[in-house]
Parts: sequence; C-alpha cells; structure tokens
Amino acid sequence: MTDAPWSGDACSLVDAFRAGERSPVDELDATLAAIEASDLNCFSFLDPDRARRAAEDADVSKPFGGVPIGIKELDHVEGWPYTEASLVFKDRVARYTSTSVQRIVDRGGANPVGLTTASEFGGLNVSITKLNGVCHNPWQHGKTAGGSSGGSGSAVAGGLVTIATGGDGGGSIRIPAGYNGLLGMKGTYGRIPRGPEAYIRPSTVVLGCMARSVRDAARWYDVCSGYDTHDPTSLPRIDGWEADLGTRDLAGLKVAFVPDLGGGMLDPGVADHLRDAAEALCHETGMVLVDHSIQIPNLAAQWMMGNLATLLADLQTEWPKCAPLLTEELATGIRMSTAMYNLHTAAVAEKRRVQANEAMAEAFDQFDLLLCATNPGPAFDAEASMSATDTGFVGRAQNSRAAKYAFRGSMGLIGAMATFAPKSPNAIMDYATEKFPELTSMGALTMISNLCGNPAVSIPCGTIGGLPVGVQVCASHHADKLLFDVALAYERMDPWPLVAPSVADCY
Repeated sequence: MTDAPWSGDACSLVDAFRAGERSPVDELDATLAAIEASDLNCFSFLDPDRARRAAEDADVSKPFGGVPIGIKELDHVEGWPYTEASLVFKDRVARYTSTSVQRIVDRGGANPVGLTTASEFGGLNVSITKLNGVCHNPWQHGKTAGGSSGGSGSAVAGGLVTIATGGDGGGSIRIPAGYNGLLGMKGTYGRIPRGPEAYIRPSTVVLGCMARSVRDAARWYDVCSGYDTHDPTSLPRIDGWEADLGTRDLAGLKVAFVPDLGGGMLDPGVADHLRDAAEALCHETGMVLVDHSIQIPNLAAQWMMGNLATLLADLQTEWPKCAPLLTEELATGIRMSTAMYNLHTAAVAEKRRVQANEAMAEAFDQFDLLLCATNPGPAFDAEASMSATDTGFVGRAQNSRAAKYAFRGSMGLIGAMATFAPKSPNAIMDYATEKFPELTSMGALTMISNLCGNPAVSIPCGTIGGLPVGVQVCASHHADKLLFDVALAYERMDPWPLVAPSVADCY
C-alpha cells in the first residue's frame, strides 16, 4: 500500500508504474485518501468507483497510463456534474465528454478521479465561489489559488494529483500556475481543440494543463493537441513535443524585458525580482536581454463586456432571475454589459484589438521573446472576490448595499442614455478605466496573449515573502516549442519545488 501520492512529476510516476515500483491501484488509493484528508477544498466532485475500475485496467504503456488526474469543473465529462462552478447549474449533468479530456483518457491512458474547483463560469481570477466556497493555496492556507483553474493548480501543487486539466481565456492557466509555483503553458490559439459544442467567440480560450514539470506539459501536448472537426479553429497536429525538448540553441535570441506588459500594476519588488531571474536565464543560455516598452491600448472593459455574450447564451432564460445566485461581480458585469455594450462599443473593441495585435506583431518583428510578470505579485487573500490586494472603489462599492442599488440604477440610466447617445458608454468606460484602474486590471498581464492568440508560458521564478511568483515568457504565433525550451532551460538552471514545501514536509 502506498502511503502518500507521488510527489514527483507525472512522467516519473509513469516510469515507476512501468518499472513495477508502484501500481496504479495503490496510487489511486493514496490519492483518494489524500484528497479526503486535505483542507485545500480543491475538488468539487469525486468518482472513486469509476477511477478504481480504470486503475485496475490501466495500460501503463500509454503516455499517462494509470496516472490519477483532476479535471477542471468547466470541462465536460459525460455523467459527471457540469455546474460551471455556479449555483445556477448545481444540478446539471454533462451530456458528453470534451475532446481534450477524451484524448487524455483514451490516447493518454490517464485516470480522472474527479472535478477540480474553478471560478464561476471562469469569469474571475480568484478561487472562491458561492457553490464551492474557498479553495486554498497549498503554499499558505488562506491565500488564493488563483483562477479560473485554481482548483487544478491547488491540487497539483498540493500533492494530491501530479497533473490536472486547465483552460486559459485571459490567463486562467498561467495565473494559478504563478500563484501555486507550477508550469503553466498557454499554446497558440487553437493548439488543443475545445469541442464539441464550444463557443467560438471570443476566440481567446486555449486548453491545457497545470503541470509540475516542463516535460509533463510537453507530453500533454503530444496527447491532446491537433485538429478536430468539432472545433474549426483547431490547428493541425504537430508531433514531438516531448522528444524535441532541449533541441534548440537559445544563444543569441533577443529577449525584450517588459515587466508590466499590458499595463499591469506590479507590487513593489516584483520587477526587480523578475530582472534578476531574466538576467540569470540570459547569462545561462546566451540570450540577449533588452529593456523595452510596448504601448498597448486598454481594451479590457470593452472586450470583457462583449465576451459576456457567451455567458448570457449559457444562462438563456435563467437571466435575470438567477442574479441572486451569481457571484456579485458576474451579476454586476452582466448588468454593465447589457446597459453599455452596443455596436459602437463593439467597434471600439475591435479597433483596439487590431491596434494591440499590431503592437505585439511589431514587438515580435524585433524580438524573439517577451519577458514579463505573470501576476502583479504573490497570492492575495483567498476570500477576496477580485484579484487585487486592495480592491479600492470596487471593493467599497461591493460591500455597500446602498452602493449596489445605486449602481443598478445608474446602469439603467446609462442604458437609456445610450439609446440617444450611443457613443457615451465608451466615454464612460474610458473614464472609469483611468480613474478606477482596479476595474480593468484583472489579468492585464496575461490577457494580451489571449487577445492576440500568441503562446505564453508561466515559469516558477522563486518566491517573494514565502509565496511563489511566476515569470511569463511570450513568443510569436506557432513558436510554442521554443517556449518549452526556454522553460526547460530555466527549470535546469533553477529547479523549482514540484509540490508546496508544506506538502513536501509530509512525505
């Protein structure tokens, strides 16, 4: 009987299975026992009977044969709950299994044990919902695991499973990777198919995993990437993700140091911490570091509002009667969007997206890589409803009932005004962005790569105040393998803990 789950990466667990040093059944038993004993609250559903049958029949010759994994609760697994982390759909059951999940099970041989918690509808970079409560960061209980793949990040860094699914529409793989000390890879848009029945709009969501090592993430791409007819935006298959690791000469590559890419507001000391890491990496690899600035228009407010169209499509007739069940921030977002989003708002969003893409393209014409922060700083309080230590105006408004009702009234007034002055919502949003930057700062560092579709990876980069921080490296479209090699070079230079120290001390 195995006492504790595997504390190495998923690839080494497969090696242990193949060598007969461990068995998939014993590993599953240890995993389920650890989940039951854990206070991280990172799983919302478990299916031990199904997992045990799969463990007994595991084919360890497959890439992830017999490895227990977590499935983010925004993914579909036929017969499992499909709540999207919301009270609105607390009783809904998935009718089918997502293509990427089917691939990791069928091609990969992985063994899903249950669903990991996410932020409601993936809409916020936090790890708290009305449905599931608070998911904690294994590095420090009471700190956030991030979002929206926070439960997956907490489960992997917390020593419960070696790998778990994730999705990234504005930073939702990289943000929790940064907060939990994990490798978080967001590939070029379309790299891993999102079907079946996935919304094509807003053309920003990329699927992947929360991984302990570079080779784990590369092997995941070997299994899950490639075109699927149910996702017309998916890219053709490329082989050799794991086999090609470390085969590129990084010497001479030009790296732009842009710590606050996208206008993100960094905590004190973060930029200096990143510079030290960047200089060490470039010294190790022979890459050339250059200070640079990129002027990217702020389109967060307009674009996020437009993206809420898919949430309304999901809610259908449940809105607005379901508003009391929703996270206050999501309900507020929908009210703002329905009042302020019109053809003029969409036009401004599209124009600014083109401008942003041109700015990034010009940067990649000059540099091979961009290096910046993943998050503004280390993890904030787990019970915070927004991804900022000081939520300023927003926090004060959300904590006041009178302010909430005043806000709803103002949204009705703005909606009426927009009928006669359709350009007014853009002016109001630009004013709010300038005066209350916390309104649009969530995910500012990561969102640009989703809007432009280029690959980006968050690499564990030491700690600040005892909590992990991530360095984010961005590359041009289809240069995913280059990013894996950069991450591998950093991993070899400065290996990170595969699980949180508090967990490692228990082994």
